[in-house]
Amino acid sequence: QMHLAESGGGLVQPGGSLRLSCVVSGRTFSDVDMGWFRQAPGREREFVAAIGRNGEKVRYGDFVMGRFTISREDAKKTVYLQMNNLAPQDAAVYYCAAYTGDSWLPRRPYSYDYWGQGTQVTVSS
Repeated sequence: QMHLAESGGGLVQPGGSLRLSCVVSGRTFSDVDMGWFRQAPGREREFVAAIGRNGEKVRYGDFVMGRFTISREDAKKTVYLQMNNLAPQDAAVYYCAAYTGDSWLPRRPYSYDYWGQGTQVTVSS
């Protein structure tokens, strides 16, 4: 079992930045790939980014276009999502997720085994 807890969401103006954090407990953090997803009202859960177990491999959703950076700090059992140049369409609940399988950084939500409760990001002037 794993427990994931996100933090760092909030209200930001267009063009602003936020850094989301996800602290993991209950399993060896270095054994899992980590991902970030988001879900806006009325929309499907969308892949944002993922990072491999050694932190060397990363993958991003097509919409990111260099604005977001995923990273992990194994000593703190934490994965981060730095989001820059935020736009109103980035507003959503952001979730972190853990993947214990062997495929390479999956993009589909159903591939992930554990999920946090989410943190709300609002982008508005």
